[in-house]
Amino acid sequence: MSEARPEEPIIDPLLPICDGHHHLWTYAQNPWLPERFAEATGGHRVLSSVHVECRHGWRDSGPDELRPVGETEFVAACTAEPVNGIRIAAGIVAFADLRLGEAVEPVLDAHLAASERVRGLRYMTAWDASEQVRNAQTEPPPGLLADPQFRAGLRCLITRGLSFDAWVYHPQIPEVTALAQALPELVIVLNHVGGPLGIGPYAGRRDEVFAAWQAAMRELATCPNVCVKLGGLTMPLAGFGWHKRATPPDSEELADALGPWYRFCIETFGPQRCLFESNFPIDSTACSYVTLWNAFKRITAGLSAEDRAALFHDTAVRVYRLDA
Repeated sequence: MSEARPEEPIIDPLLPICDGHHHLWTYAQNPWLPERFAEATGGHRVLSSVHVECRHGWRDSGPDELRPVGETEFVAACTAEPVNGIRIAAGIVAFADLRLGEAVEPVLDAHLAASERVRGLRYMTAWDASEQVRNAQTEPPPGLLADPQFRAGLRCLITRGLSFDAWVYHPQIPEVTALAQALPELVIVLNHVGGPLGIGPYAGRRDEVFAAWQAAMRELATCPNVCVKLGGLTMPLAGFGWHKRATPPDSEELADALGPWYRFCIETFGPQRCLFESNFPIDSTACSYVTLWNAFKRITAGLSAEDRAALFHDTAVRVYRLDA
């Protein structure tokens, strides 16, 4: 974005928020640390948040399988105290190589020893056959969620009371459904509404993608152990192109574009199984934090106070077992 849009007034400034998904990192070109996160929230009443692994801060020595524990150590250290009253990283979603199967257990235990705030694990399996779609940083093979060794690793999460954050693209949603059916005791949190694609071979086919995505999400909703993060559609891969604009969208434009996707999830899964996420700073290429949460509030304006409380705060707190 080459021009800044004047910041909007905060809608519903007293509505409590737990940001269910964001990242922290020290990259020189765009450092995103607790102070910057707190400043970005503007006047939104963010009380707490969940940090999700982003392959940053890993140990640079020691056994390869234990190097990801460095990210938990980094996050725990820089969020030891609230910032501006916000309990940043009240929950931590870590990374471990689930392809290790049962051998992943010492890594999980090391994460838990590094911080009592570790609540789950994410292993990105987003994959598409098109070279125009960038696959996840883990370089997953197709069908990884069905791999017996991978599932053996996931069973180690169940025994420790940890959840699994699933990051896939929309054609892979049936794989998440199959996983949820095979491991009904595993709490699965679907990231970014299942990753609807709007680039490469999916560009210009939004209606077709939406219909296929709806069908897959309806089936997934039959699995009671799955909940959905509402966010991530302002990433470039969704194909809206906001990151290329001279002036970013305002919250009304965002609400008009994103509303059908998020409202469908709320109607299909119910507010008790949906939670809003910022996915910042990744989604900051499209809009500001203030604008994004204003859009979420516009999208849910017609819902009851109880349902909005669940979507903006209570579901995230319950799913990730946060203190408040």
